[in-house]
Amino acid sequence: MSMIEAAACPRILVVDDEAHLRELLEITLIKMGLDVDSAETLALARAHLSKRSYALVLTDMRLPDGSGMELVQEVSALYKNTPIAVITAFGSADNAVVALKAGAFDYVSKPVALDQLRKLVRSALQTNEVQKVQLATPEKLNVPASSFMIGQSQGMQEVRAQISRLARSMAPVIITGESGSGKELAAREIHTSSARADKPFIAVNCGAIPETLMEAEFFGYRKGAFTGAADDREGFFQAANGGTLMLDEVADLPLPMQVKLLRAIQERRVRKVGATVEEAVDVRIISATHQNLAICVEEGRFRQDLYYRLNVIELHLPPLRERLEDIVELSRNILKKLTGNDVDMSVEAIDALISYDFPGNVRELENILERAVAFANDGCIEVSDLALRGTRKSPELPVVQPVPTAVISNHGQAVVDAPPVIVQDVFAAPGLPCSLPDYLESVEREMIRRALQQTRNNRTQAAELLGVSFRQLRYQIQKLKIQE
Repeated sequence: MSMIEAAACPRILVVDDEAHLRELLEITLIKMGLDVDSAETLALARAHLSKRSYALVLTDMRLPDGSGMELVQEVSALYKNTPIAVITAFGSADNAVVALKAGAFDYVSKPVALDQLRKLVRSALQTNEVQKVQLATPEKLNVPASSFMIGQSQGMQEVRAQISRLARSMAPVIITGESGSGKELAAREIHTSSARADKPFIAVNCGAIPETLMEAEFFGYRKGAFTGAADDREGFFQAANGGTLMLDEVADLPLPMQVKLLRAIQERRVRKVGATVEEAVDVRIISATHQNLAICVEEGRFRQDLYYRLNVIELHLPPLRERLEDIVELSRNILKKLTGNDVDMSVEAIDALISYDFPGNVRELENILERAVAFANDGCIEVSDLALRGTRKSPELPVVQPVPTAVISNHGQAVVDAPPVIVQDVFAAPGLPCSLPDYLESVEREMIRRALQQTRNNRTQAAELLGVSFRQLRYQIQKLKIQE
């Protein structure tokens, strides 16, 4: 077969020992205009792979002479540009997760739904086309013009390389990192680099949705399902169908919703509130959190089965303080986005930024530069325009000065060289608060006010800036009687 014919008619390798299922898959793929080779054993599959290239390998997990997992590992190691998908038995979601971790592109469950199979095959073929385009333009490999992840530091180069690999798979991804480190940007990068780039990307902040509305928001609802449901409405899963659904701050999901989400991810089907039947959805899940999900599982705040389902592949984003060499490039891009023009920065201002600790990461840098642009004179940002307050630390209590070693005895006589003694109550010492709880509340109130002021009273952004959930912030605002 010539290269032109191979390109025009991709070839699929089907590996399954059940003759009737193998025949069904062959007929379905041929009707899609594809060429098909089939094998009933691992040995025969290896022989086919050694002779020709395939656009996709589709293998059962149980084979007479071994496991489909062996084939997944071999294809991932020896044929890196060949996606491989697995067929798992009904209810064997754990096997699918293991296969995805080993490098499988995607999976289908028995009994095989042909519409789901067709979607999988199309995704694999589109992924191959994306790879060919990327390989044909190696000069753009370092930082693509459309890349959201800015920076030349070692950490960011590793992140971009990992994103490039993740884009070739449909496996669930969890993005971890501190608040403000760019988790949503990384999710968008994975989406736009994948075969799903022309489909919707839906980002959802799980901490910003009231618990009573979560099921309706995620899965949609039928007219009349509850008071106020005047019309049928699609949910996040339906809106992201064919594309990517990002679950930001997934650790904030309440336990009852975690159960429903787990089923939707495993079965790839959702039921609208008020509906009697489920509908199939084709969605890739990318989740993100600044919390340690493993600790959340230990504390009983997050389901272990959902944790393993989401945490198939982890992408960790380094904090800005670990890649300070990227600050100049980041600042230039942020300023251009803010003003549309190049804005000058003095050498002293750049040095001040590089010396800053950035507890709020890239989001804080954006806020600092937005404020600096407003205060800058003559189009040049100086140190004073940045209004940096130094590294943010927790409030430190004033140091209590010890009483001199010469103190007054009980009889009114001076006793020299006696051990240092603090004779007054510590809460009455100069500079210390009279009430620690009141003092801590005042500090917390001030931090929340600053966050709300910085985000123009956007509670969701303020919660992200403070590293707490939306519900926690709302509770503290009510508790501390903060006027917005």
